[in-house]
Amino acid sequence: MSLSPQAMVNVAVQAAEDKKAADITVLDIREISVIADYFIICSGRSGTQVQAIVENIQERLEKDGVITLRREGFREGNWVLLDYGDVIIHVFRESERQFYNLERLWGDAQVVGLPVNI
Repeated sequence: MSLSPQAMVNVAVQAAEDKKAADITVLDIREISVIADYFIICSGRSGTQVQAIVENIQERLEKDGVITLRREGFREGNWVLLDYGDVIIHVFRESERQFYNLERLWGDAQVVGLPVNI
């Protein structure tokens, strides 16, 4: 059974919250890009925490039958990208997040309230 993009967002956000991810933001990019429906952006205080957040997200989504299409940056733990097709998840160390500032880069995207309505 495949989850809707909104359900994937809700599962991923809960998994990130369970590992104490900071400043979780969900951007609806459907109106401004064809690459995905949603971006999830969150932070961890250390590379170890970033990796724990990423692993928990992957485990929770896999339990619901959603497999990661691509994972980049895990070894370094500074900025990990998880690609699920309709949902792309960015897990940053706090300093990296401030430097890249994806929220400003994607400033035309709508910030979505949580949980995302299914």
